[in-house]
Amino acid sequence: MRIQSIQEKPKPAVFYSRLIAKMAVTALVDEAVLTPKPGLVDAATNGSHQDMNIDTLLTSAYALQPTFSQIALYSQEKQPSQMLREEIARIGREGEQIMYGVTNGVNTHKGAIWALGLLASATAVCGIQASPASIAAAAGQIARYADRFCPLHTSNGLRVKKQYGVKGAAGEAEQGFPHVIHIGLPALHKARKLGIHETSARIDTLVTLMAKIDDTCILHRAGSAVLEEVKMAASSVLGAGGVSTSLGKQRLEALDNILLSANASPGGSADLLAAVLFLDRISFFEESYLQGGVANGNVSV
Repeated sequence: MRIQSIQEKPKPAVFYSRLIAKMAVTALVDEAVLTPKPGLVDAATNGSHQDMNIDTLLTSAYALQPTFSQIALYSQEKQPSQMLREEIARIGREGEQIMYGVTNGVNTHKGAIWALGLLASATAVCGIQASPASIAAAAGQIARYADRFCPLHTSNGLRVKKQYGVKGAAGEAEQGFPHVIHIGLPALHKARKLGIHETSARIDTLVTLMAKIDDTCILHRAGSAVLEEVKMAASSVLGAGGVSTSLGKQRLEALDNILLSANASPGGSADLLAAVLFLDRISFFEESYLQGGVANGNVSV
């Protein structure tokens, strides 16, 4: 019987699932360390959060890599279906328990597990060479199937959706992540074309999302009046030319002060930024795939 060498490359299905998971975790880490972020935990402050810091976020992100890997591995060579939806949901709920275990019960990434879990699954379904738009559309197909095994309890997100009539994270996913595809990614790519530093480009992308979405995290903590104030302040940052300008930086500080004063955090926008960064990275690997790098196993995981 041949003994497998530890130097042998993993089987393609395992390789791709690890690759997808690594990209998902990298997106979470990149979102976490991005600084400064209004109202959010970053490398400098805890924002409006008293129960977590940057170390909490990073610990949580790295702990979720096996969850995303399992989701991607299960999803390969499958099509969107109720069975797929329910199985990745089950894996995602196990991932939530892992998250709570490493954060001492703090909800750091529940929304991100939902969004990136769906996108990781869709990436495995479509293939690593698929476009971000195709992946987001497939994620929407998966999300529209019902999860018959979802625990029947009322979450903050559900209460906010009912109270304010907003679509929330579920609606964003079911529609194929329109704010990610039509707003977030174009904003990031536009900033890069203008030669804006990558950090500022990503912050501008976050602010663009904040100006457009009905962030249920803000609604939950502070209500609709604060949400509208935040959206106007975010638009003001962009109107000043973004955070790469002096006026834009001043207006970003004003936006941060609004959120801190209201004890509000744009967590929904942060989750969508992570989704943007994930699909942006997919675009890079799509190019590598077409050039033969990924197809030949030349990308480390």
